[in-house]
Amino acid sequence: MRIDARLDNALAGAAQSAAQAEELGLDGLWTGETNHDPFLPITVALEHTRTAIAGTAAAVAFARSPMNTAYLADDLQRFSGGRFVLGLGSQVEAHVTQRFSMPYSRPIGRLREYVAALREIWGAWREDREPDFRGDFYQHTLMPPVFSPGPTDIPAPPVYLAAVGPQMAKLAGEVGDGILVHQFSTPRYLREVILPSVQKGLAASGRPREEFEVVVPLFLVTAATEESFDVCRAAMRRHISFYASTPAYAEVLHLHGLSDLYWELFELSLTGGWTEMAELIDDDVLEVLALVGEPHTIARRLHARYGELADRIVFSLPPYSDAPWASIIGELRELSSRSAG
Repeated sequence: MRIDARLDNALAGAAQSAAQAEELGLDGLWTGETNHDPFLPITVALEHTRTAIAGTAAAVAFARSPMNTAYLADDLQRFSGGRFVLGLGSQVEAHVTQRFSMPYSRPIGRLREYVAALREIWGAWREDREPDFRGDFYQHTLMPPVFSPGPTDIPAPPVYLAAVGPQMAKLAGEVGDGILVHQFSTPRYLREVILPSVQKGLAASGRPREEFEVVVPLFLVTAATEESFDVCRAAMRRHISFYASTPAYAEVLHLHGLSDLYWELFELSLTGGWTEMAELIDDDVLEVLALVGEPHTIARRLHARYGELADRIVFSLPPYSDAPWASIIGELRELSSRSAG
């Protein structure tokens, strides 16, 4: 199991965040696309690290044309000598059409074609030719030499797909190099819904599981002091209540018999009842959706919960927690090494 962390998405904090990760010996860094561009902080992170991978988890695919994304990802891959991972997500229709003002339809088919277009563009550059991609959604057939970055021995970036439901998980297994699981996915949801769907996709593409990577970010509550633990737990309750009120993640709650909670949170979200929503995430619900524990137990609990499910786990480091991350990460590495041996 590789151990990664979320990178500070704000450009001003990216260098410090990357340096902290390097000091802790983490294997990778990931950015999301929320209130900042996901690619810019990665440029800084790759410049301030030597061995860690850095990737988007996830950039909104449909907010950009495949050509825009191909340039961004390929530049970062060449700049880093092959340490970049392009993580893509479809996002929901409202965000694509109303926030990004871009077209949205048939997300599974569109994303499948998007990945194929990227690989054709990268292949054309490496083979020093024009791309020849003609799909239902995208056409890429023009590349005068002045617009091509030209051949390189550095391989094209790997493409990981973000997935919440079984259809997108199957697509990830079919056309992706890995899957970016959502934090809201519990171990049971991974075991019963996501991973079987990935396996169907891998079978359709004729690839073994060993050629594919499962990346699992964590909802984690741990801290060194009682005061910090309470702050961390309260922040996680707010965070989880937001996701739990969203239709895209309702199936996770349904699987755990929490449908009534979903509808209650959904109704409160329509009226802006954010404080009341967080109060509905009691300790039992928190235990289902997050990993909660004291620092001296958290590595063992994490390994027991995700050791057979994840190839990479992703921590969210401070500001919410003052946990002794170096010792937690060291113990987790030791546990992973023992299980691998």
